Amino acid sequence: MSEPLPAGIRAPAPRPRDAVTLSALSLAFLKIAMASLGGGLSAWALRVIVEERRWLTEEEFLAAYTICRILPGPNQVNMAVYVGTHFRGLAGAAAALAGLTLVPLAIVLGLGVLYFGHRKTPGLQATMAGLVAAAAGMTLSVGVKLSLGYVRQPVALLLALAAFAGVAVMRWPLLLVLGVLGPVAIAWYWPRERDERAAGRAA
Repeated sequence: MSEPLPAGIRAPAPRPRDAVTLSALSLAFLKIAMASLGGGLSAWALRVIVEERRWLTEEEFLAAYTICRILPGPNQVNMAVYVGTHFRGLAGAAAALAGLTLVPLAIVLGLGVLYFGHRKTPGLQATMAGLVAAAAGMTLSVGVKLSLGYVRQPVALLLALAAFAGVAVMRWPLLLVLGVLGPVAIAWYWPRERDERAAGRAA
């Protein structure tokens, strides 16, 4: 397992689509599911997809992660569908979903029987509390890693703070916050990204 990249160091360029096979998609999401025992799926998805497999850049992962959080359904199921479809279409989505869900489902069913049969055991309660704490730490690490790339972008930071204030502090509906901040972000970044791409092609 590769070590996380230091702060401020971006992952290398992503691999071409034809290098990502159906079995690779299935195994990658199986690893994400199995490594995130107790939670922290998003953190492991970042580590496996960006840092280890180099299938997406940090920016692409952030965009996908944002879309997956906005859409209905579990975030990581959405991420599996997104990544699988991106590389291998519907077959890729099915392969990624199978890796994410089939083996963990069997394990969860077995653990569920064990837990409800021995849920009053003190050792089991302590273990579950530890897993929850570890999951919270892994989830926090995703936010920290993804935010490091935007520290030098005041507009992105301002938009993030505005979204946090609207949803977490003011308790406004998520759709309202997105409806206001989304067009602002698009109006600000779209022309700049287009100009950067044009400059890159000219070079």
